[in-house]
Amino acid sequence: MGALFVAALSLGTAMAQEKTVTVGGAPMYPSKNIVDNAVNSKDHTTLVAAVKAAELVETLQGAGPFTVFAPTNKAFDKLPKGTVETLLKPENKSQLQGVLTYHVVPGRISAEDLMKMIKDGNGKATLKTAAGGTLTATMKGKKVEIVDENGGMSTVTIADVFQSNGVIHVVDTVLLPKA
Repeated sequence: MGALFVAALSLGTAMAQEKTVTVGGAPMYPSKNIVDNAVNSKDHTTLVAAVKAAELVETLQGAGPFTVFAPTNKAFDKLPKGTVETLLKPENKSQLQGVLTYHVVPGRISAEDLMKMIKDGNGKATLKTAAGGTLTATMKGKKVEIVDENGGMSTVTIADVFQSNGVIHVVDTVLLPKA
């Protein structure tokens, strides 16, 4: 009985030490992977549907580490009407994979790391995406902005959502690779 109490107490302490960030009304647990957390965010239902349609669930549940610039549902809503529906069609899976992996940078890059990279790069940091494209990070005031290869700009709205296999930075605009 005593050992069970000690085990329960240590589990409770470990859970209490787990710093969560709330995204889309759901706590994001650092002990869970990117997909296991994202599925609970009401703000990322479109992203989760896209990850499933692109068959990237297993990849994003992998060891990583990954830095994901995760667009919200509102970010996807900014795309021209019908874009998301078209991308979700099975025949467009490779294009969807390209768009989604363009939001993924290998490695775990915290906001602090990213801001240091921007400072060290005289105001710009170049990030190589898992899709093979380039994102450019800059600072506008105290906010980090991510610019895609087409000049599209996205702002990080929630930074440092740490996961067991990386980190998510929530962004307000979908980033698009060069066509």
